[in-house]
Amino acid sequence: MAGRSIPQVLEEIATLLDIKGDNPFKTRAYYNAAKILSGIEDLEELVRAKRLKEIRGIGDAIAAKIDEYINTGTIAYYDELKKEVPPTLLELLQVPGLGPKKIKILYDRLNVANVGELEYACKENRLINLPGFGKKTQEKILKGIEFIKQHKGEFLFGDVYLEAERIKERLQQAVAEGLVEVCGSIRRRKEVVKDIDILVGSREAEKVSSVFSSLPAVAEVLLAGDTKTSCRLRSGIEADLRVVGEEAFPYALMYFTGSKEHNVRLRGIAKRQGLKLNEYGLFKDERLLRCRSEEEIYNALGLAFIPPELREDLGEVEASEEGTLPKLVGMGDILGAFHVHTEFSDGVDSVAKTADGARRMGYSYIGISDHSKSAYYASGLSAEELRRQWDIIDSYNREHPDFCIFKGIESDILPDGSLDYPDDILEKFDFVIASVHSNFTMKKDDQMRRIMRAMKNPYTTMLGHPTGRLLLSREGYEVDMKSIIDAAAEHGVIIELNSSPYRLDIDWRHLRYAKEKGVMISINPDAHSTGGLTEVVYGVGIARKGWQEKKDILNTRTAAEVAKIFKKRINPNQGRW
Repeated sequence: MAGRSIPQVLEEIATLLDIKGDNPFKTRAYYNAAKILSGIEDLEELVRAKRLKEIRGIGDAIAAKIDEYINTGTIAYYDELKKEVPPTLLELLQVPGLGPKKIKILYDRLNVANVGELEYACKENRLINLPGFGKKTQEKILKGIEFIKQHKGEFLFGDVYLEAERIKERLQQAVAEGLVEVCGSIRRRKEVVKDIDILVGSREAEKVSSVFSSLPAVAEVLLAGDTKTSCRLRSGIEADLRVVGEEAFPYALMYFTGSKEHNVRLRGIAKRQGLKLNEYGLFKDERLLRCRSEEEIYNALGLAFIPPELREDLGEVEASEEGTLPKLVGMGDILGAFHVHTEFSDGVDSVAKTADGARRMGYSYIGISDHSKSAYYASGLSAEELRRQWDIIDSYNREHPDFCIFKGIESDILPDGSLDYPDDILEKFDFVIASVHSNFTMKKDDQMRRIMRAMKNPYTTMLGHPTGRLLLSREGYEVDMKSIIDAAAEHGVIIELNSSPYRLDIDWRHLRYAKEKGVMISINPDAHSTGGLTEVVYGVGIARKGWQEKKDILNTRTAAEVAKIFKKRINPNQGRW
């Protein structure tokens, strides 16, 4: 169970029970426990203090298993369940549209136990007459299998980033000089990555490689050399270590950060100047032009420093030459967060606990936006529940004059494009995030009409996760993002950059066009717990990758400035924010 968190283990137990067809109440207890505990930061401390059962929803049986896991690193009950269910069945959960109950039917009726067998069964049309399936479901599953094949060997940035940072921290402890950096697509903040690249500048290559190979996260050493070591981590991703001398570190850092296309452009610029650039240095004939940092290398080539996030050969070199590179937004610019769920819908924390967590992070405001009434799957709020929540928010704001909770809602965009409450309720919110949560497979023209109507609604403040994608799990619904951005500019609608590492939506490739059109972006965590507020960091990385500056982002503004923006839908004739 190495590398698995307690909530993840509990969720896997629930899934295994579901696949077995066990008691649904028992299964639901494990799912609920996983959800509740995912929002608790000091979980191990609570376990060791024997306070776990103080948490609502955690009974004796589950508490005992968590205690067993903390103290032994294993759960006997979990191990026994895994023996009863073929391990490949869990792989089927990756296929869009397949849940535990459908997987049980496939296994019981067709003896399908892995993705390959499932694909073959689809090709033989064996799913058409299965209860709960049919021709359309079979076609959807085949499409999902093809999606998995296309993205095989890829990992979410959010799953890999923290693991890479932990490796970096461990190596920094072993390297007195402290020349350690995560490179590659992680440093460039790509939303999906294939491996972890670590660069170390040290004279003690053998020692560094030994420390790297013996890390607890390493499952298998694939290659052990003088300057390069490759391992497969327990999480499944491959990690590569490069060790160079301290003097070569800046050049290697630039080279191994990439991208390949960016590096090719830089080598071309160097060549035109009679220089040679590679991972070992910048040379004039055979003489090394000594540079102590990446910035000095860029300057030696006649360029301004290009931040790692921009190095994709998408105009950053030209902007560097012309002196027009953006001053990118940073985490220090973020003053608050919107798109925050509480226990009123599908979040796990109270309004007050969520606000307290935001204050501890140094924020001066948050925007609560639980689900609207049609979102029955997420306990959407009735009008009565809204009034109760507003009373709580008003009370908190009175007691904390240095902090502001904005009253919001994540309103479902209904299939016809209308929002999920009548106008007399919508007008009482400080802001409304309009999001699609159903009918993902509508034809493109119908989906666009639906979203466009919602954006024209005078109460729509933001468009939430505009494509609805789930990275490595589900393609976004068919939309024309350029037209959506044009409509946002016309109607003064803010577009969300959903910071959940599962979404990171709007895609960074569309952010430059939004910037050109003057469309404001809000970097929203889509938090379902206090801990989820920290996921803003992933959105900031994507915003930087999309050339966003402080002025382009809603939540870099003060609470008073935000309030003014919310009170006024911008008319194109009245200027911009």
